[in-house]
Amino acid sequence: MPTKTTAMTMEQLLADHQVATVSVGDVVEGKVIAADKHEIWLDLGERGTGLVIGREIERATDINPGDEISASVLDPESEEGYTLLSLKKVAKEKGWEALQERFDAGEVFELQPFDANKGGLLVEVDGIRGFLPVSQLSAENYPRVSGADKDEILHRLTSLVGKMLKVRVLDLNRRDNKLIVSEKAAQREDTENKVAKMKVGQVVKGVATGVVDFGIFVNVEGIEGLVHISEIAWDRVDSPSQYVKVGQEIEAKIIAIDRDKLSLSMKQLQPDPWISAVKKLKVGAEVDGTVTRITPFGAFVQVTPVIEALVHISELSDAHVDDPTKLLKVGEKKTFRIITIDPEAHKLSLSLKSPAKATKAKAPKAEAEEAEAATDEPKSAKTTKATAAKSDAAKPEKD
Repeated sequence: MPTKTTAMTMEQLLADHQVATVSVGDVVEGKVIAADKHEIWLDLGERGTGLVIGREIERATDINPGDEISASVLDPESEEGYTLLSLKKVAKEKGWEALQERFDAGEVFELQPFDANKGGLLVEVDGIRGFLPVSQLSAENYPRVSGADKDEILHRLTSLVGKMLKVRVLDLNRRDNKLIVSEKAAQREDTENKVAKMKVGQVVKGVATGVVDFGIFVNVEGIEGLVHISEIAWDRVDSPSQYVKVGQEIEAKIIAIDRDKLSLSMKQLQPDPWISAVKKLKVGAEVDGTVTRITPFGAFVQVTPVIEALVHISELSDAHVDDPTKLLKVGEKKTFRIITIDPEAHKLSLSLKSPAKATKAKAPKAEAEEAEAATDEPKSAKTTKATAAKSDAAKPEKD
């Protein structure tokens, strides 16, 4: 018997082999047929042939025939019958996904800045452009510039363009197209471990990374340290740049630790000339000095090359004084009397009052000592009386 055949219409055949349509923005998979720097041809299977051209290629130098790649649809069907595609959009989508993974994992990775401005460095990660603010640079790379010279800051930042830096994603916002990375955050754990091993009083070595008006910034094993101008030398320091240059290795003592920052002292590694000089002076002795500064509360006097003393306004004369400038002038030399010496605080106090006033002020103390010697009171009671007498003697006499 003849075999019975079933006739199929064209509509049925098309229904059985219906090809899914694509729309603008869809992501499709394809096999590379041909590729060069200007265009890439893709075999999209039943969807036909896809073409990527011009700026939509986005770094296609490592794409070769036979590779399976993803692309985003720009036009489902061009006038020539091809599907126009973009690698750029897919690369960005994948880039954001990769960045989110880096951010969630706290990953530390390397990158090379491609440009700089006065606020920081321009970077690109996984095809996404971002920013590395100057405040997020490590102690080694932070541009410490005296006077906040913007041109010099830009010059320092430009020197980091093309340099490999280790960073961590600090802030990520796909909707706002925002990517912020941090070199400082990438080193945080390492920095905390190093700081934990350091102690106040420890002597360390570092390299000067910046010399400014108020001190010297030092990189100590990747940790930022500051030698304040008052801790550079025992002598008066007018300009830190006279003592240290950028790039110079220095040795200093840690005098304070504040989280990931160090306060350092250079002068405390040297003998204190103030202590040596003051040993030659005694309370009650006369000393010659030159007036260096006059303030509303008194005057400062240079007694030795390393000792600057204070004459309080109440010690300028036996009479009441309202204005120190009426009695003293800067540069004037006079003979003063030493009334107190405080080695620990590095303070020396002077007086221009007459010796008679000083003798009168000391009388209560002398009387207390004589009274103590004439009694048989317990030592503790005697000590209490002597202390009280000493306190009374120290009080300035009212005119």
